[in-house]
Amino acid sequence: MVVFKRRNIIVVSVILLTIITFIVCFGAISKTSVGEASASGIKVVLDAGHGGVDSGVEGVNSKVKESELNLSVVKKLEKYFIDAGMSVVLTRSSDAGLYGLATSGLKRKDMQKRRDIINSAEPDIVISIHMNKYSVSSRRGAQVFFNNECENGKLLANCVQRSFNEMEQAVRECIALSGDYYILNCSPYPSIIAECGFLSNPEDESLLITDEYQDQVAYAIFKGAVEYFTKTTSNFMEK
Repeated sequence: MVVFKRRNIIVVSVILLTIITFIVCFGAISKTSVGEASASGIKVVLDAGHGGVDSGVEGVNSKVKESELNLSVVKKLEKYFIDAGMSVVLTRSSDAGLYGLATSGLKRKDMQKRRDIINSAEPDIVISIHMNKYSVSSRRGAQVFFNNECENGKLLANCVQRSFNEMEQAVRECIALSGDYYILNCSPYPSIIAECGFLSNPEDESLLITDEYQDQVAYAIFKGAVEYFTKTTSNFMEK
């Protein structure tokens, strides 16, 4: 039943995104909310948080590196967007960091490189994937953050958070939160951070390390993004 439902939604998503692309291609949309619309349709930047010497947080039991899980989810999410006909740019596609040969200021250089990739891509949206950690191990659930100065970023965050809350494994209903984070502030494009769960919680960790659940998380993010695009299409047409 789950597979059948997911396939139906993917078909609907492709139809909706095809309509958006058709409008773009035939000139009904002159500009998106963040820049010139291209004939190739929608472009998404996917950012796998951390990498290289910066492995992020680790699993409370498995000691799995956050950076590895982030990249795994990003690659699954990339496939959903590509299958729907969208263009995807990854800030990183391997376990390596983005700081080059620098011997100091690694984190700063890494984040600046992500900024440069985003601004060069001129995307419609930016989604940064992370795993969470909290001092109280009982804290669970996926949480989305946005820049409060960007209305479309907030809308995107709410759409993805709603999709997270609809997951069968969701143990509580979260709300998207504003956050003052570099990846949200470094570009004018609607950006969110999707914290996919708490590696400090044994239950969340046991799910997040599985390929099946990572795919479910990626699909939930994709579904939220599709909802965002359907809600903003009319706004694009008014530009």
